[in-house]
Amino acid sequence: MITTNLFETTEAKKVTVQKGIFSVVEYEKDLSVESDRAQKAYFESLMDVRKRQLTANIDYDKGVIAQKGRMQLMIGDLKAETDIAGAGDLVRKFVSARVTGESTIKPRYTGKGILVLEPSFRYILIEDLADWGGEMVIEDGMFLACEDSVDIRLSARSNVSSAVLGGEGLINTKLTGEGLVALECPVPRSELIEIRLDDDTVKIDGNMAIAWSGDLKFTVERTTATFVGSVAAGEGLVNVYRGSGTVLVAPVLSNKAIPSPNNNK
Repeated sequence: MITTNLFETTEAKKVTVQKGIFSVVEYEKDLSVESDRAQKAYFESLMDVRKRQLTANIDYDKGVIAQKGRMQLMIGDLKAETDIAGAGDLVRKFVSARVTGESTIKPRYTGKGILVLEPSFRYILIEDLADWGGEMVIEDGMFLACEDSVDIRLSARSNVSSAVLGGEGLINTKLTGEGLVALECPVPRSELIEIRLDDDTVKIDGNMAIAWSGDLKFTVERTTATFVGSVAAGEGLVNVYRGSGTVLVAPVLSNKAIPSPNNNK
């Protein structure tokens, strides 16, 4: 039998989010900070710059897929395995990773116990795919973990010119199926602009969408009927999402600079 104080509220930490098997432990104070960083750390905490840590309470009937290299603790009877079928599969996954900037080799944790991932200063969003119509496309570098009932695949743009002009890339990560997914985000959920479309359209000036429903059609279009008119209006091209679904938009473009998953310390 194992007991832990990980989820107990202390002077330093508390659980801020709990959804399904996932919990987020937030460190309100860095009590072990060195003296030469104390002042900076104090003002960072006032601006909500804090370490956050994702945990998953895993049981035998439900496992978790996590980002490569992010495991910190496996408490209990847990084991990890990869989905590599052989040398050829390893090469294909390596090529996919180079194209998307997202590691395609993600360990799956099964058994019974608590999985604890490494802390991050980014915000952790826990989303239910049921709220996204069973399909969610995300920006590269946002994936942190998901229930193993979720299928992780690549989503290629049908229109190459739109991908290049729109700045969203030729290929993104698509999460499909049923279950919860945990994402790392440069801004908190409260700052994101959530837009729900019902057979309608949203046009975004820049690649500020960080997640969108898989059924939405993405194109890049002029803001006016003619190219000259678009230039005169000072708006140029916009990213357009059409159909029914949800789009999450960062408030400003600079907030959307999402680093690779291993550059978060």
